[in-house]
Amino acid sequence: MVRIEDIAERLNVSKGTVSKALNGAADVSETLRKLIVETAVEMGYTRIKRQSDAPRIVIFVINMECSQPGDFGYDIVMGFRKMAVPAGFDVSIEPLSEELQENSFYDAYMMEHRYAGAFFLGLSLSDRWLFQLQTSRTPAVLLDNQVKANPTTAYVGIDNQEGIDLAIEYLKACGHENIGYLSGTLGSYINQARHTAFFQSLRKNGLRSNPSLSGSSYHFAECIQTHLPLLLQQNVTAILCNHDLLAHSVMLHCQELGLRVPEDISIIGFDDLPLCAYTQPPLTTIRQNRTEIGKSAFYALNSLINEVPISTLLLHAAFVKRQSAGPAPQTAPSYRLRQF
Repeated sequence: MVRIEDIAERLNVSKGTVSKALNGAADVSETLRKLIVETAVEMGYTRIKRQSDAPRIVIFVINMECSQPGDFGYDIVMGFRKMAVPAGFDVSIEPLSEELQENSFYDAYMMEHRYAGAFFLGLSLSDRWLFQLQTSRTPAVLLDNQVKANPTTAYVGIDNQEGIDLAIEYLKACGHENIGYLSGTLGSYINQARHTAFFQSLRKNGLRSNPSLSGSSYHFAECIQTHLPLLLQQNVTAILCNHDLLAHSVMLHCQELGLRVPEDISIIGFDDLPLCAYTQPPLTTIRQNRTEIGKSAFYALNSLINEVPISTLLLHAAFVKRQSAGPAPQTAPSYRLRQF
């Protein structure tokens, strides 16, 4: 558990100064107060005093892990809180269960709990509240989901087309002409967007874009068992995955088949999770800066709360070259299909 002493040591200030800043004392400058509060949030300290009239906002989480530093959503939540807490907001984090969505209307729930706005992590296209957000009046920001024609909602994420383009352009420059794509279920906006971006990028680069070059399944095991063999039968020399965890699984199964990565087949992921630097070989991927996404989400939500109708905030993607992708093999690799 983080203590006041830990924060004081990090910033080289007294415990008394930290305590006063966290309790809103008037004799601490605003600049120092913000620095102390932001550091406290970053370190995981939660006992920060709020004014009784502090605006309340909530982060709803579904289909996503965010409690541990290695989780995809962790940095997003931290980035959001780094902006929201020093700005005087009281931030709650709540799991968004199917039961809650069935038993409560979004606007009514927000009013009942005195929330001024919400940031959604992990909504799928089938979630009830996603439909309610089409006509809701309470400000909401969605990660990797888009609600059109409602001025009280906004979408934040990265430019997926840019990210996919960077990967395809790199593979083309390495001599790859037959590239496959694997993803989770297409039942989410972001998976659909990346799937569409993949084929658009193939066409822009003059590469083969047959629909048989892609496969998607809800479970990674099913995706690998069903779709990976079909791609290998088409002699693909590179596979782009919509998620690093899927890319890592694909890498392991290709190696079990006797394929060398990247000498026989190149593999690229998406997200740049911490594990990417430690896979064998380290995973080439498309990075999205999750801390900055969280900060952007607060900026968008605060704007909506203040009746500035922001629609979309897209951050730039970055291509991270490691050792799992490289030049295309001179001849199609041979492998032996086996039961997974």
